[in-house]
Amino acid sequence: MRAIIASVVAIAVIVLALLITGIYFLMRPQTPADEVSRIRDVFIIVVGLETLVIGAALVILLIQLASLINLLQNEVRPILQATSETVNTLRGTALFLEESVVEPVIKLNSYLASLQRVLELMGIKRK
Repeated sequence: MRAIIASVVAIAVIVLALLITGIYFLMRPQTPADEVSRIRDVFIIVVGLETLVIGAALVILLIQLASLINLLQNEVRPILQATSETVNTLRGTALFLEESVVEPVIKLNSYLASLQRVLELMGIKRK
C-alpha cells in the first residue's frame, strides 16, 4: 500500500515539475511561430503523461481483477461447496428422521386414537 502511495506522489511531483518547466518556456519572449510550436510541444508532453497515468491505472486495475478472480476461485467456491454439502447432509438427516421417527409416532398415535374411539363407542370412557 505504501509503494502505491509513493508511486502516486512521485508521478504527481514529476507532472508538476513538467508543468512548471512548460510554463517557464512559454513565458520566455519569442516569436509567434515559436510560441505556437512550444505550446504544441507542451500539450504533446501533457498528453503523453496522461497516457502513462492511464496505463498505470489500467495495470493496477488488472492486478486488482486478478486478485478478485483468485479470491473467488480459492476462497468463495470452497465455502459454497461446503455449504452445499452441509445442506445435502441436513436433507438426508431430515428424511431419515421422517422415516424412522415421525412416521412410526404418527402411526402409533392414529392406532391409539382409533382404539380410544372404539372404547368410547363400547361405553368405556377414559378418565
